[in-house]
Amino acid sequence: MDSTKPSRTERIRHPEVGALDLSTIMRALGDPLRVEIVRLVDEEGEILCTELYERLGLPNSTGSYHLRQLREAGVTRARASGTKRMISIRREDLETRFPGFLDLVISS
Repeated sequence: MDSTKPSRTERIRHPEVGALDLSTIMRALGDPLRVEIVRLVDEEGEILCTELYERLGLPNSTGSYHLRQLREAGVTRARASGTKRMISIRREDLETRFPGFLDLVISS
């Protein structure tokens, strides 16, 4: 039996591309703050979560909650970088499942 502990990266769960569901994504994007988060992250390409919280004036707990909603819906990806988290948009995955949807959200 392999007793190695999974890395921190492996413990960050993201839905598979085929499991991305438009209604779940739309529910996650129903909050204007989350749409603003998506715009900012898309603009930056990848951003440190604490920098994102600072730029939006959010407490860590609030920012963490909103990022979790977006990640679990399949909109964002969190990548461990030591003890920090880098956030990016799953642009390619979203474009594969729902062509043009992300650009529509960002431009609205």
